[in-house]
Amino acid sequence: MNSLAFITATAADNALVFPRTGAIPSIPTVARRWFVGLVAVLGMASALVAAETPAGDDAKRGRELYVKNCFACHQMNGAGIPGVFPPLAKSDFLAGDLDRSIRALCEGLAGEITVNGRRYAGVMPPAMLNDEDLAAVLSYVLRSWGNRGTTVTAEQVRDQRAKTAYPTFEKLQRANQYPPLPAAPAGFRLREVVRLPFKPVRLASDGKGGPLFVLTEGGDVWRLDPANGSLRLLLSANSYLERRTGDIGGPLFVLGMALDRQKRLYVASNQQNRSNLPPQNIVTIYRSTGVLNGNPVGLKPWFQTNYPGSPAYIHAVENIAFGPDGFLYAGNGGRTDGGLTSTGGEWYGGGETPITGCIWRIDPAAEHPVLEIHARGVRNPYGFCWNDQGEMFATENGPDADAPEELNQIERGRHYGFPYRFADWTKKAYPTSPEPPPGLEFTLPIPNLGPDGGFAGTPMYTFDPHSGPGGIVFLNDSFPEGYRGTLLLTRFGNFIRSPKENSGFDVLRATLQRNAEGRYEAHVHTILAPLGRPIDLHLGGPGKVFIAEYSRATNSSESYGPSGRIIELSVEKK
Repeated sequence: MNSLAFITATAADNALVFPRTGAIPSIPTVARRWFVGLVAVLGMASALVAAETPAGDDAKRGRELYVKNCFACHQMNGAGIPGVFPPLAKSDFLAGDLDRSIRALCEGLAGEITVNGRRYAGVMPPAMLNDEDLAAVLSYVLRSWGNRGTTVTAEQVRDQRAKTAYPTFEKLQRANQYPPLPAAPAGFRLREVVRLPFKPVRLASDGKGGPLFVLTEGGDVWRLDPANGSLRLLLSANSYLERRTGDIGGPLFVLGMALDRQKRLYVASNQQNRSNLPPQNIVTIYRSTGVLNGNPVGLKPWFQTNYPGSPAYIHAVENIAFGPDGFLYAGNGGRTDGGLTSTGGEWYGGGETPITGCIWRIDPAAEHPVLEIHARGVRNPYGFCWNDQGEMFATENGPDADAPEELNQIERGRHYGFPYRFADWTKKAYPTSPEPPPGLEFTLPIPNLGPDGGFAGTPMYTFDPHSGPGGIVFLNDSFPEGYRGTLLLTRFGNFIRSPKENSGFDVLRATLQRNAEGRYEAHVHTILAPLGRPIDLHLGGPGKVFIAEYSRATNSSESYGPSGRIIELSVEKK
């Protein structure tokens, strides 16, 4: 069932082809397709199920729901797939806390769990079943395969659902509705490539029309064929991530992915090590060691470093990308919001460290890679790219204070203000903001000359507060006049209340020009809005940009929703 079926399969050999339109593409949808195509197998499976459970109307209904929604991952005997999909048979996870299991079905589950002594980690969407159906299928599971035989009622489901992010089934249904695509700009075509069973955070490819690699927030890497929407799990997080568990393990997040010229895949993770206080944030960059059937395989630790990381503000490494010089650049954000100096068991009171709030540069050819600091003073550079002149540009998420979000031209050796100042502010963001060292010069963000992105009649440095600028690309000669030579960037959308509600949720075009002082200024136009929390975009071939929607919410009042999708913006063929 999609309930406890974590999307972490290492050996998912069969491609899952999700529809571009129509029903919500979840694991149950895939199971239904297999049901249509494999009638003989299902007939045999139904017979096995019937032999397992006593007959009766309730049992029959539970069996039917299991066959339609659950068997593809958990198998007809409930055994799951070891290390891939957790078992339901004799499951200590189910037996240990029934209310927890019901809530997991109602709102999905993310992170690490242990089932029958084996660890599973991943992201699971909620079960698209109403209270009665969810109770029926869970009752069937609990009366089968050596489980304890508990019957679950619709009332129990209703009570537990009320405690979740989707307190009624109707709200879950609304959250699962994909918004219609906005109108494409003139000269372009916009299409939905695939609806995902997870939330994507990064896209990568060879940039020449090859397969698209999609990274989930839990660390799984999926392969997508944009031509037909075929999607399959390529690398399970369990197959490569080094995790710290129990008392020494803190939060783990995986947000960086890149492909080099040799088609080696790199993935960047961050996790707290709490074995000694204050906790350390461990940054690990993994690199693939081989290629199988055109796909990178064998991710192994390639580079690692650490620094104190309190649980409040650990932006850490959130983006990695290869520059035109062939070096790997990593955006390692601040570990404070603005120079916090709190002390105690969870806190390191020394503010930023020499390697936080920086852009790193690492040589991929080095036998023992070391980082060098390329630029300083960045709080949270979520995306960066280079233009055809080799100039680097980065988006940056601002503080909890209402300072503008930034677009910066990143130049070697420069300082971009954090944690001393934000945007063009000369005032302190917080009473605890530190004083800058004497003689330190700051480089201002690129001013926004409008008409969009936060412009209100005077230049803004650069976007609406809390609008969440993310992935960014430079458009080359394969794009038409008016777009060629410009930057496209996503804005995730505000989740901290800001002076302007619903800022972001869009894709912007920034057209750069030099001012009298030789510094860049930007004319900013909205080209796609609203979108469902767009988080990354990627040049996937001539005249093609792929956009990753993290979820389905198109304004700040909506729930994030359980999963996202991939959209293609392409130049119309004449």
